Amino acid sequence: MVMEMTAADTVTSDRIADFMETLRDRGVEYLRFELPDLHGVSRLKVVPIDKVEAYTRKGLNFYGGTLALDTASLVVPGAGLHAERKYRDHQIFPDLDTLAPVPWLDRTAKVICDPYWSADEPLTVAPRYVLKSLLAKAAAMGFDVMMGHEFEFYLLTAKTQEPLFGGLHIFNHIRNQYIPELDRLLDYLRQAGVDVITHNCEYAPSQFEINFGASVGIAAADKAFTFKTAVKEIAHRLGYLASFMSKPFSDRAGCCCHFHISLIDRSTGQNAFFDAADPDGLSALARSFTQGILDHAPAMMPLISPTPNCYRRLKPHTFAPSNISWGIEDRTAMVRVKATHDENTHLEMRAGSGLSNPYLSAAATLAAGLLGIEQAAQLQPMSDRPSEDDPAFPKLPPNLETAIEGLMADEEMRSLLGEDFVHLFTTVKQFELDASTPMSPTGSKKNIWRFTRARLRTFAWR
Repeated sequence: MVMEMTAADTVTSDRIADFMETLRDRGVEYLRFELPDLHGVSRLKVVPIDKVEAYTRKGLNFYGGTLALDTASLVVPGAGLHAERKYRDHQIFPDLDTLAPVPWLDRTAKVICDPYWSADEPLTVAPRYVLKSLLAKAAAMGFDVMMGHEFEFYLLTAKTQEPLFGGLHIFNHIRNQYIPELDRLLDYLRQAGVDVITHNCEYAPSQFEINFGASVGIAAADKAFTFKTAVKEIAHRLGYLASFMSKPFSDRAGCCCHFHISLIDRSTGQNAFFDAADPDGLSALARSFTQGILDHAPAMMPLISPTPNCYRRLKPHTFAPSNISWGIEDRTAMVRVKATHDENTHLEMRAGSGLSNPYLSAAATLAAGLLGIEQAAQLQPMSDRPSEDDPAFPKLPPNLETAIEGLMADEEMRSLLGEDFVHLFTTVKQFELDASTPMSPTGSKKNIWRFTRARLRTFAWR
């Protein structure tokens, strides 16, 4: 699916003038132009205030293959954005609606940007573009999308990469605010525009969860992107290491991204997933959306669990799903239906990893659900026991290799996500797999050595 969008749709002269006035009124001296990459990592340039207007109007040069770097920032051959484009630059244009302060830095703000080869040629493989295309499809079907991401992460000592405390202490009052730096982290997040709802320690030692509000449309994924990058950067500046890695410790809990979603009827403004006349409070639309997720779960998995480590989290009796299932308030199911019998009715997709790209976890879930609606899919029965204990349900893919095969076999999902994006994504993921497998016939010894060395530095704790 391709959404028509040009750089002119992003910025206009009048808006830029107002934007510059806002920056000056707020005393901003440096503006960060941030590009969300394929992995959900922020790639940015810092621009002094006197240069901001020109770059906002004409675009800021960025290496055109940035979206085709692997998790260790290695160039991935055959991805379509390197040698195929003569290693050229592209320009990034800011979305002015994303302006937010960076309160842990002096006189600094940020904007999230979209990449273009030229003013009328966007990079349709950009994760943010992929999600916006699917949001446009939902709008054409008559729906706005309410979304929220729920992340867990470990806060570790920077030098030893060990937890701050031991034991299992979920919600414990001392562990919740174990060190003063956690209070500062919360303050910085709120000042950065992240509407924190709750904060608490999680099940494992030194594991935390900070929840923030849901939003409509691209703003939801932008907020999740800001949250993750902010937590990692603030922790670093405070002398700690924040890791969203799915399973950083084999004997401790994994880190999730539970993704919450509902559709809003654009004609009425009402929650399209709620039906007061249904015994469970679920509309037929919600049931079809849920079945779409189940039908296309194998294709979703590489997007919501994008590294080999992710699949070590998806085990029975760990509060993580292990099979393709749904259930009302079932914490063991892939799709937990929050059937509140009111306008808050929504779905919670629980198979996502904490290190997943928030744009892609949203895109994968939305694409699958919309396919379910288009096909008027009939929702399969839920189990009368915890879903993880029901052998009737198919298992989730056991590893990233199988998950990639699932995506490549799902023509409908590939079409909605965009074939060029799927090519880019699977090429990068296969490169990472090949480089981490010494006996692979396609992984060169040089790449394996470079990947392993870089992986120890960055990939494991991303």
